[in-house]
Amino acid sequence: MARYKRRLTTILVMVIAILLVMPLPFYAEQVGTAENLTNYIKVDHRKPKLDGQFMLTSVSIAQLNGLALLTSLADPTTDVMTAREATGGSGNMSEDQALNRVYMQSSINEAKANAYRAAHVPYERLFKGIYVMGIQDNSHFKKSLSIGDTVTAIDKQHFDSAQAFQKYIRRQPIGTDLTISYLHDKAKKEASGKTVPLAGTKKTSGIGIALTDDVTVKAPTRPITADLGEIGGPSGGLMFALEMYDALSKTNLAQGRKIAGTGTIDQDGQIGEIGGIDKKVLAAKQAGVKIFLAPYIKPSKTVLQYEPDGKTNYQLAKETARKYAPDMKIVPIKTFQEAITYLERSAH
Repeated sequence: MARYKRRLTTILVMVIAILLVMPLPFYAEQVGTAENLTNYIKVDHRKPKLDGQFMLTSVSIAQLNGLALLTSLADPTTDVMTAREATGGSGNMSEDQALNRVYMQSSINEAKANAYRAAHVPYERLFKGIYVMGIQDNSHFKKSLSIGDTVTAIDKQHFDSAQAFQKYIRRQPIGTDLTISYLHDKAKKEASGKTVPLAGTKKTSGIGIALTDDVTVKAPTRPITADLGEIGGPSGGLMFALEMYDALSKTNLAQGRKIAGTGTIDQDGQIGEIGGIDKKVLAAKQAGVKIFLAPYIKPSKTVLQYEPDGKTNYQLAKETARKYAPDMKIVPIKTFQEAITYLERSAH
């Protein structure tokens, strides 16, 4: 009997140990890092020599085992989520990573455009094609295309905007044969298939993909390159643009300060909201940052009903700083020019 109990105890201990280390279908969104953008961006083929630092803040997403799940549930600065929640609905981590690389490249190009324009540097905006951001289940190109591919031509015709691509496709009746040319991992490929109804419609013809512009922004006289390694997503746009602008212009925008922040940026300089801003404020605190630039939208009833936890980015950033970093100033930012103006005036 005693031997049986010892065996049972041993088996239970082994089962518990396995459960504690076995990967689970849960992920933790945790505090990431605050990185000096000088280490990732080159202007005129060299690292910018700025009087201060513009810092890119991030969150960390990690798959959990049993032990890590227990630890994460006890940490008020960590959010536990399912794979579907962690990937924004797809549940596929590899697709999510590919999508975030697309977002990152788009944010870098829009940051370049805004920095060049603000610094009065002539630049070119070249349309290369349309990025594949998602693929419908009924698409005839589902087995050929992957998220992150660039469609460059339809029936051998190249267009100068995503709208022109869409206009050509929508003129074709549903069920029309099309041949698309596309780039996959920089290799040129072709695929043929039929048009299908776009999601949510019965009569609008498409090839069954979600898309965005694939553009290159460059200025031959003042080249900018950016290599963020494994960091992905669209949320670095504002900080990229500030780093680039400070390096391009004669303005000393940083003026010896560590400046962190987050926010998407579009070609008109509008700053958009992002996810995980509370984790990013904490990452900035760990790096000794005193100024944090946060996207701002007016917290109307309509806006708040769509916000996670009912708070805008700015509201959540303020709340987090008040609790964990009371000496950090959270600055509301709506446009790139607004960020420049604030940093110029606040340095005096």
